[in-house]
Amino acid sequence: MKILMVNKFLYPNGGSETYIFKLGEYLALTGHEVQYFGMEHPDRVVGNTVNAYTSNMDFHNGSAIGKLLYPVKTIYSSDARKKIRKVLDDFQPDVCHLNNFNYQLTPSIILEIVKWRRQTGRCCKIIYTAHDYQLVCPNHMCHNPNTHENCEKCLQRSFLPCMQGKCIHGSTAKSMIGMMEAALWKLAGVYRHIDTIICCSQFMKTKLDTNPLFAEKTVAMHNFIDADRQPPARKKDYVLYFGRYSQEKGIATLLDVCRQLPEIHFVFAGSGPLEALLKEVPNIENVGFQKGEALRQLIREARFSVYPSEWYENCPFSVMESQIYGTPVLGADIGGIPELISPGITGELFESGNPEALRAQIISMWAHYSDYDCSSIAYQSVKAYADNLMNYYQCNS
Repeated sequence: MKILMVNKFLYPNGGSETYIFKLGEYLALTGHEVQYFGMEHPDRVVGNTVNAYTSNMDFHNGSAIGKLLYPVKTIYSSDARKKIRKVLDDFQPDVCHLNNFNYQLTPSIILEIVKWRRQTGRCCKIIYTAHDYQLVCPNHMCHNPNTHENCEKCLQRSFLPCMQGKCIHGSTAKSMIGMMEAALWKLAGVYRHIDTIICCSQFMKTKLDTNPLFAEKTVAMHNFIDADRQPPARKKDYVLYFGRYSQEKGIATLLDVCRQLPEIHFVFAGSGPLEALLKEVPNIENVGFQKGEALRQLIREARFSVYPSEWYENCPFSVMESQIYGTPVLGADIGGIPELISPGITGELFESGNPEALRAQIISMWAHYSDYDCSSIAYQSVKAYADNLMNYYQCNS
């Protein structure tokens, strides 16, 4: 089978890139042909045989002249249509597997895939993995960064609340563009051409299903985890947080609780805008961003890890990875997190944003960490995940 992976970034940048690289690598190893389409970038690590990519769009560091054209290019891209057509004509894919495409590639690529499919008579499925809430929320998080509140206003009616709340980078202009982009493609009905929408949590599925069109297409499939189970490690006396140091991750709430528990040692591994605040809490050891074996050891030796998020998390890899390495998780009861934790067995849940509830659970798990057992955890391997995907890739499905 020929599979075209579509994602705006074709270099390591985040979770969606890890997803397409690992999935594409496995599919190629099992005999499928896999090529990639997205933006050109000096760090690009995958591609296609005709070397057709859109020009790089950097919203933060681009040239002044380039930025003047961004409002138009983020809504519709003739360049993306021309470039993906070259790939389609050359590669002749059986499946176009879309990932993050809004703003840099734009939904206009879907129109070109449909046009190519119609002109050639080929049966080419269009599959979309939703890594966020972009199809129903212009800022993709269902979270207003200005009020620090979760928001579902755009799920209920028009996308106007996005502009009213300055939900994209705190800017009225950028939020207006996001609103226009979402409204245009919803009105045009372009998403009706997607055959299947893969949601990485049941929670995400319920949010996308607020649009009746999507409700007919969504399926919930937790992400696969590319990590081998390891033998239990001897636990050390610390609680671990690893990830981004930012408001929506619940860091401010966690720091308040850490101050109240000076007898407990906390290790933070990561980076982010709130990093300076960690220095104000004496029982926090900030080891910075970690990866590979260093991170695995930190996870395995922690009494437990804490995931205090305050936005609608989807299927956080941090929770899955912690449990695979034998470490229970104290997670906020928000988004897709509860789907990953069995209270009393693989961890505990607490009310998101509630410092008293978080404090009580940390005290309890600190004393009883040895009572938890993550050996029953059985997340999908990339093989099992890919086998499941084939049910949606096939043209007769």
